[in-house]
Amino acid sequence: MDKEVMATDADGVAGPDLVVVEEPLQITVDGHPVAVTMRTPGHDADLALGFLLTEGVIRSATDVRKIDTESRRNHALVFLADGVEVDLGRLTRHVFSASSCGLCGKATIDAVTGCRPRLPDGPVFSKEVLLAAPDRLGAAQETFARTGGLHGAGIFGADGTMHVVREDIGRHNAVDKVLGHALRTGLDLSRCFLLVSGRVSFEIMQKALAGGLPLVAAISAPSSLAVEFARESNQTLVAFLRPPRFRVYAGRLAG
Repeated sequence: MDKEVMATDADGVAGPDLVVVEEPLQITVDGHPVAVTMRTPGHDADLALGFLLTEGVIRSATDVRKIDTESRRNHALVFLADGVEVDLGRLTRHVFSASSCGLCGKATIDAVTGCRPRLPDGPVFSKEVLLAAPDRLGAAQETFARTGGLHGAGIFGADGTMHVVREDIGRHNAVDKVLGHALRTGLDLSRCFLLVSGRVSFEIMQKALAGGLPLVAAISAPSSLAVEFARESNQTLVAFLRPPRFRVYAGRLAG
C-alpha cells in the first residue's frame, strides 16, 4: 500500500511522490492486547496468525477460531478455538514492536531461544533454484517497485515454485505474513525455503524455525547471532544471494 505526498528535489522542484504507508496494528487475543506492531496495511490476518505462531502462542491454524480485521481500524481481533488455552504472560514483546527491529520489545533473548527443538535433517536445496529466486521475488514486489520503501519475504519450494510473497515496512512483519499464509493454507514448509530481500537477523531465523523452514536465504548480510542460531537449529543459512554469487554460513547446498 502506498500514498502520494509532495516532495522537493535537490533542484528545488516540487512534485508528487509515492511513499509506503506505515500504520500501527494492535493484535488482541480473546480480548487481551498482546502486541502493537508498525506495519504496512494488508494481509493483517496472516500477519497476526504468523506472529502468534512465531511467539509460541499457537501451534496450528486450528487453534484459532476467527480473526476479525474489519470491526476496528488497525486492529486484529483474534479469537481462539474452544478448549485452546494459552499463557499470554509468556509474551515478552509486551507493548510495542518497532518496524525496523522485532527484537526491540523482547525482555531477554533467552525467552526466544530454547523454545523449539532442532530441525531434523531435511532436503538439500540446489544452487540453481536459489539463484533463480531473487529475480522472482523482486518481480513480485510491486509496491517496492513504486516506492523503494518495503522489505520482501517469499516462500519457495525445493523445485523453485514461488508459493507466496509479501511486502511490509518491517522485515519481521513480512516474514510473519508469509508464515501466516502458509499456516492458514496448510502449506508444508519442510521442503521449502524462505527468502528475504534484506539482511537476516536472529529473529528471522527464529521465525523460520517456528515455521519448520530448513533454509533461509537473504539478499543482504547475516548477523553473527543469525549464523549461530542457524547452526544450533540445523538450518541452512545463505546470505549475499546476488546471482551468480552467494555465501553459505550454515548447512550445505546440493553439489
